[in-house]
Amino acid sequence: MNKNLITVISVAVVLLFALLYGVPKYQVWQQGLKGQAELARAEQNRKIAVQEAEAKKDSAKALAEAEVIRAEGIAKANRIIGDSLKENEAYLRYLWIQALTENQQDVIYVPTEAGLPILEAGHRK
Repeated sequence: MNKNLITVISVAVVLLFALLYGVPKYQVWQQGLKGQAELARAEQNRKIAVQEAEAKKDSAKALAEAEVIRAEGIAKANRIIGDSLKENEAYLRYLWIQALTENQQDVIYVPTEAGLPILEAGHRK
């Protein structure tokens, strides 16, 4: 019986030593894996943020180019309209009369010789 008791005690001591030595080592190993996982997650999040920033940058460049193209179109249209209205008093007068007929206001400002309007002279409500 002494041999069995010594064997049991020996096994218990070995198990106790394995637990005392193995558990801290396992916890260190487990923490290392947890740290590696967090690092990988942080790197992935950083890559996602960089890609999102690049997408915003590309989008901003495309929007800026579209705005420039739109502005060039407006400038060209303004030049065409301006050139077509030069020395075309009759058409400008026609447009002015059309605007007067569509206007629902009671007050009409008439330009004078100096190009300044008469501002509601004698106007009463």
